[in-house]
Amino acid sequence: MPLLEESSLPRDYTRTVPVVIIGNGPSGICLSYLLSGYTPYLDPVAVHPNPILFRKLQEAKQLPITEQDLEYLSEGLEGRSGNTLAVLFDTLLHPNADLGFESPSVLQWRLEKKHHIPHLVLGKASPGGAWHAMEGSMLTISLGMWMELPGVNYRDLSPGKRRGVSNDRATPEEISSYYKNYVKLMGLQKNFVDNTYVTSVQKLHRSHENSLGNEKGTINSQINCVENGFDYCHKNGTENGQNGVVNSFSNEFKNGMENNSRRGEIEEEQDENKRRKGVKESIGVSQGFSQGLWEVRGYQLFQGDTHVPFSLFAENVVLATGASDSPARLGVEGEDLPFVFHNVHDLGVAVSCHGSLGPFSEPVLVVGAGLSAADAVLCALNHGVSVLHAFRKRADDPGLIFKQLPKTLYPEYHRVYHMMCSQAYPTSPVANPSAPSPSLFPDYTSFPEHCVLSFQPDMHCVIRGSNGGLRAFKVSMVLVLIGTYPNLFYLKEQGQYLSLDPSRPISCRQNPIDINPYTFECNAEPGLFAMGPLVGDNFVRFLKGGALGIASCLLRRLKQRMKKNRKLIAEDGGCGERGREGSGGGGGFV
Repeated sequence: MPLLEESSLPRDYTRTVPVVIIGNGPSGICLSYLLSGYTPYLDPVAVHPNPILFRKLQEAKQLPITEQDLEYLSEGLEGRSGNTLAVLFDTLLHPNADLGFESPSVLQWRLEKKHHIPHLVLGKASPGGAWHAMEGSMLTISLGMWMELPGVNYRDLSPGKRRGVSNDRATPEEISSYYKNYVKLMGLQKNFVDNTYVTSVQKLHRSHENSLGNEKGTINSQINCVENGFDYCHKNGTENGQNGVVNSFSNEFKNGMENNSRRGEIEEEQDENKRRKGVKESIGVSQGFSQGLWEVRGYQLFQGDTHVPFSLFAENVVLATGASDSPARLGVEGEDLPFVFHNVHDLGVAVSCHGSLGPFSEPVLVVGAGLSAADAVLCALNHGVSVLHAFRKRADDPGLIFKQLPKTLYPEYHRVYHMMCSQAYPTSPVANPSAPSPSLFPDYTSFPEHCVLSFQPDMHCVIRGSNGGLRAFKVSMVLVLIGTYPNLFYLKEQGQYLSLDPSRPISCRQNPIDINPYTFECNAEPGLFAMGPLVGDNFVRFLKGGALGIASCLLRRLKQRMKKNRKLIAEDGGCGERGREGSGGGGGFV
């Protein structure tokens, strides 16, 4: 019985999983696709428009892309991502996309069980991640086809919603629906555990692993790990390898969930002795091969508001959580007042559901000059709500994102930019408090080179211009949209030690996680991988390169592990009874 039929992770679950992916957005979905055995090959009839890359691809065309030298293939490629594998995978999926062409992919996908790696994808909601929480009226920055994942054309799952050749973009609702349907269509549901919140990810101490390995027997543990996850001895080995840990313990999931539900208890901490016993019984530690095990703890929301704790162990953990968990804050007085928000979605709820905002309400203050701020401006204007728009930069600052967007594809953002420039609040070189205040524009007024000083309980906000002049306006709502940060609270030091500059917090643009560019493994932590916005790939189009690098790395290590363990099994005299003792753990590899 597949895991997702029970949709539960009981708190006494202590099995080892080869790979745990934290985050079920497009990054986690794409990696699950590759780890599920979907394997990319060069399409025999395809011709890539880059002759140098095409020649390299033909040199080993009998091998899947995941088994080729990715560094060699990506050498010399240039694109809009700083990660070379992101550029490589993008040009294989969408050749010449940057030139405006819609050329077909040069890849052919085959489902091969021998390339399956058991894994779990833990996500806070249904597959799609943050796309489920985005404001529904806006359109994606990327074209719809750039939002798609390998193997399924976006348009095939979104018929009849095209907006024309010049504006083939999508709404968040369409994209989130596409990702949910993609998981079902590709048969990935058994790998996904929804409504799951990770609270702790810790590396087990080597001394702890050694003690467990010695008690179980090192050689037996190595053999058991191979047999459980990737059984090459039993006649049903391929099938067992495919189902892996996900299906091996479904009865335990069911029983544990039913017991927890009957008791109705919430226990946040496990008894240490019981946990250690569970580890000893369920983990085959592969001494000599393993770079260490990770303990992943958290809870799953069950039946509305019941928190069911869980604890599991993984040989590899992948961070695929995106970058929208923690909004950046101004750090000014009154920012925690109830009318101050940090998400465009809150504005959409206010105008659509509550009816608290409308043409006769006080204006909405939007703070920020990025695309999220522009989305908030458009959302408010579309519902007849007047807008005050404050931002630190000049309206003609060359660094504004609007200058990088073609007008034909993004007319709504250029509409906002035009208003930012043409409907600015007039200022004088020297502030004169006795002078009458200029009037606001009826629908939208911008305040370039202004910063917020405070928010007051009477719903007034105080802003200051570049000339030092202070102005106060009464508002109905404030949207502070000045960026977001990933929330990696479950890692030691909030994960900060993983970044390029460990002295500063992780930032997707200024300080991403430091990784090996071809495996996406964290340089500071073997066995821990990162992908997507955490490593600087903020567009779905490019985050797929991380899935290619991680899958290629894990498959290569699995192949090496198999080779070494076959040698161990041969030296031990075959599978025999000893090799089958204690089976039931996850497939162990690093």
